[in-house]
Amino acid sequence: MKEVIAVVKPFLAERVLEALKLAPLEACTVREVKGYGRQKNYLDRYGDSEYSLAFLPKVEIQMWVDDARVDEVIDLIMEAARTGRIGDGKVFVMPVLAALPG
Repeated sequence: MKEVIAVVKPFLAERVLEALKLAPLEACTVREVKGYGRQKNYLDRYGDSEYSLAFLPKVEIQMWVDDARVDEVIDLIMEAARTGRIGDGKVFVMPVLAALPG
């Protein structure tokens, strides 16, 4: 099993979640986060507003996926979230060593 973390622009989060609706996920969590990448402090446009803050609003979508389906899930995320502009986000994939019932 793998943990996939997608950090995307807030106005693209619903589109990504809609794309993942039929994806083979074991579990999924969503949270609002702030951060920056290569764009650093550059002015960017989010929806109808402009931000020029060091930390920009993002949405983190964390999901757990069977190893055989990871590429499928990543493709769905990238297709839904990619705008071609700087700051589109990142996708991280990590192995899950254990998943204990809680």
